Amino acid sequence: MGSVRKEGQFGTDEGALRIHQAIARDLGTAILTGKHKPGDLFEGEIEAAERLGVSRTAYREAVRILIAKGMLESRPKAGTRVLPRARWNVLDPEMLAWMFAGEPDRAFIRDLFELRGVIEPAAAEFAARRRTDDQLAVMDTALGEMRRYGLSTPEGRAADQRFHHAILSAAHNDALAALASSVGAAVSWTTTFKHRKKLLPRDPLPDHQAVHKAIAARDTAAARDAMAELLRLALADMDIALSE
Repeated sequence: MGSVRKEGQFGTDEGALRIHQAIARDLGTAILTGKHKPGDLFEGEIEAAERLGVSRTAYREAVRILIAKGMLESRPKAGTRVLPRARWNVLDPEMLAWMFAGEPDRAFIRDLFELRGVIEPAAAEFAARRRTDDQLAVMDTALGEMRRYGLSTPEGRAADQRFHHAILSAAHNDALAALASSVGAAVSWTTTFKHRKKLLPRDPLPDHQAVHKAIAARDTAAARDAMAELLRLALADMDIALSE
């Protein structure tokens, strides 16, 4: 297994991350970028811990995190191996963060937008039918913060995430609500990536306002169509970002 970091580098520079979380992040990123491929065998726990300059407990906890995400499996005598991509929990918010820390895979970005295209227009339609005044107010506040800060800022992107989360909540569907953290992470990281290199020429705020207007008017068809258009334009913006 290739080196994740130089020995002794897991320390105060990791900020809020605990040592085992930092190890999991670096190992997970190495898997996502293809440095460790499906079927590859990891070195033993003792060897890995010594090379990284960490305790065996910290390394073991990092491996457990990746096992829980479907990236690794560990069997007695057989060792620890990278699992096929089909087994990975690619909607895990932490895994999405690792993916977008570097240059994300184009095919996976399209997969994300296709998934959002299935989920979010339906959620907007349900929200137009079932939303409460309080939920509408949450969307309105989020729009105001998006307008104030812009999506190139962390505050604006957080407001964007709250807007989409509010729509999923307003759908009053427990199965859709369970996807809120994954959809929210996808919204956040795709938006962050789009603005990483430079500001995009198009302002997406009017697209969000159209969705809000339709939900406020309880116009189910318009809400579905407006969300579908928002996602279509967002994917076009992503194609611009990827081509630069």
